[in-house]
Amino acid sequence: MSTTILAIESSCDETAVAIIRDDKLLSNIVSTQIEVHKKYGGVMPEIASRLHAENISIVLKEALEKANVKLEEIDAFAVTRGPGLIGALHVGLQAAKTLAMLYHKPLIPVHHLAAHIYANEYVKPLIFPCLAVVVSGGNTELVIMKEHLHFEIIGETRDDAIGECYDKVARVLGLPYPGGIPIDALSKKGHPTYKLPRPLHDHSYNFSYSGLKTSVINLVHGAEQRGEKINVEDLCCSFQETAIGMIIEKTMHAVDEFHVKQVVLAGGVSANSLLRAQIVSKLQGTGVDVIIPPMWCCTDNAAMIAKVGMYLYEKKLFAPLDIAVDPNWQIDHYEEF
Repeated sequence: MSTTILAIESSCDETAVAIIRDDKLLSNIVSTQIEVHKKYGGVMPEIASRLHAENISIVLKEALEKANVKLEEIDAFAVTRGPGLIGALHVGLQAAKTLAMLYHKPLIPVHHLAAHIYANEYVKPLIFPCLAVVVSGGNTELVIMKEHLHFEIIGETRDDAIGECYDKVARVLGLPYPGGIPIDALSKKGHPTYKLPRPLHDHSYNFSYSGLKTSVINLVHGAEQRGEKINVEDLCCSFQETAIGMIIEKTMHAVDEFHVKQVVLAGGVSANSLLRAQIVSKLQGTGVDVIIPPMWCCTDNAAMIAKVGMYLYEKKLFAPLDIAVDPNWQIDHYEEF
């Protein structure tokens, strides 16, 4: 007997609804707010929440129509519970709760980062032990998976996430938001001529991007005060090679120590061209499998929520209707709610 799950994602600035039936994705509708937040140089939480509230019913209707599915046919409702912006998460969770209550179906809370990891299964199945390199605007983590839905964080950022660092560096360079895209593009035209620090250059699996961000900001401001011109392309190249180099170095150490069979990229920064190329290059000929997520899986969407929702449905891991969002939900505590 087939299982149909409707999933909702609203953790940041994308309102998304997807419908999956067994292994087939029937629809995946995303309404992005990027153009609205560009003028502020980052996501404005209150505006994001209001736009989610305005868009959720429209996106839901479109997802159902594209999938040619009625709400009565849904077996469970999956939704992002965290991490994310508290107001944005509330919109999605309240919508899912309402649907679960109205149609007397299970409510499945999904961890946002777990969903980014499982988005790779739209390419091919995960192989264990697996190392997930989770890199986004709000998170930088190395996660070991020994089996499905088993997450062990072996390293994480001590301050800024890599995506946040990209955005702040882009802002000081006068580049548009989100910063990852323009920095990635300009870095290909430049050379790594600027010497930048590599914080936490140690044997741990933890990251620190605050010092790198501050170094770039001080470099730019210092040049402005001296009346010197910054070569933006060279600085973008120098910054990107340093920022991504930190990820690659620690990933390769983890591959060796934990004898993983597969490495997967997850999160918005997994769209970065240097990261994608370096992961493939470094692991070529090692016998370790690699999954590079398709570009549509790098940004937030509900298809990835649906994928995890299907696994959780099989485990009957359902939530009571009084469950609350958790903006700081840890991936290694995903069963706790």
